[in-house]
Amino acid sequence: MPEGPSILILRELLEPFKGKQVINASGDADIDLDRLNDHIISDIRSYGKNIFLCFTGFYIRVHLMMYGTYKINGRKEGTPRLRITTNKEEINFYTCIVTLLEGKSADQYDWDTDVLSDEWNPLKAEKTLKAMKKEKVSDVLLDQNVFTGVGNIIKNEVLFRVKIHPESLVSALPTKKLKELVKVVRQFSFDFYNWKNKNQLNKNLNIYSKKKCQRCGIPNHTAYIGKGKRLPCFCANCQVMYASEALTK
Repeated sequence: MPEGPSILILRELLEPFKGKQVINASGDADIDLDRLNDHIISDIRSYGKNIFLCFTGFYIRVHLMMYGTYKINGRKEGTPRLRITTNKEEINFYTCIVTLLEGKSADQYDWDTDVLSDEWNPLKAEKTLKAMKKEKVSDVLLDQNVFTGVGNIIKNEVLFRVKIHPESLVSALPTKKLKELVKVVRQFSFDFYNWKNKNQLNKNLNIYSKKKCQRCGIPNHTAYIGKGKRLPCFCANCQVMYASEALTK
């Protein structure tokens, strides 16, 4: 599933569509496609793992899910979920969820939870985490209401950077470590964005899909952890398990 940095890159790629009139909208999305025709794309926004195509009075939300793809000024075989054509540009979205929503996207989302947003509020994230005492760190990092845009790659790499075991309980994290976690989530998200832009992401990853720990040189572990049963990769040696015995009983 594309994570926040990849969607931010997509938003930037779609900038040429901003201010352009939709000549034709087609596809098999279950929305009123005719409503888009002749309307001006007033803005292109990204929020976590979502891309917004904004019009006057309504907007289109696209979520690429696990296997969604897109083509700009190009086409794949088969019918797209959504195709938008302007006088010079065309965007095709495939295998994704497309929703037409009324109103303004700016009014309907908590932008201060988006780890890549200028409105990101680290103090709010810290406060929210402190209230999630019984949760595992691996779960809260993937909670889109707390860290909007974070996915499995960011989660694994951040936990490796701050040396926290994914099964650690939020309540057991020292205050200093919790603050470090929140800070590094945003830092790494921008590193991800910069590396992805330069096609250098994979070579800069330290733990995700790696067989050995880059620090210890010993085999990494994988195990289904947390509510979503995601498969994290971690080092059981250098990533510290923070656990409150009272809460684990």
